[in-house]
Amino acid sequence: MNQIKETLYRLCLDFIEQRIQTAEIALAQSREASNDDTKSSAGDKYETSREMMQQDIDRNKRLLIDAQDNLRILQAIDTHASDSEVVRHGSVVSTNHGVFYLSVSAGQLIADGKSVFAISPASPIGKLLLDKKKGDTFAFNSNSYKIEGVV
Repeated sequence: MNQIKETLYRLCLDFIEQRIQTAEIALAQSREASNDDTKSSAGDKYETSREMMQQDIDRNKRLLIDAQDNLRILQAIDTHASDSEVVRHGSVVSTNHGVFYLSVSAGQLIADGKSVFAISPASPIGKLLLDKKKGDTFAFNSNSYKIEGVV
């Protein structure tokens, strides 16, 4: 079962690396556009344009920082750790309503032909899953979940 953990880890890593690359490109483009902008005779229009470009740069910086933080969180997972009966960061949890990988928020992934939701332990359902064991139940969004397995 560690094979599915390795596959999910790799899929999440690819997802985050793509986010980092996209954010870096967008940030570079925003900076280039800001540097290329020349002052026009319209004064206020120029200042508004510069402010919008700065906001774009700031937004792309935040996206990059968020992606880098997610990379550090993902790298903290030990995919070779011995399996635990208790749900923790890095666990693959099978429930009666789907399979979850507690890692980073990467959405729905397909691993070994199975649909798995990569979620953050800080997410609402992630918080409910932490420290649970096989057989435990919990409620989320008016649904009753039963943990069928933890890897």
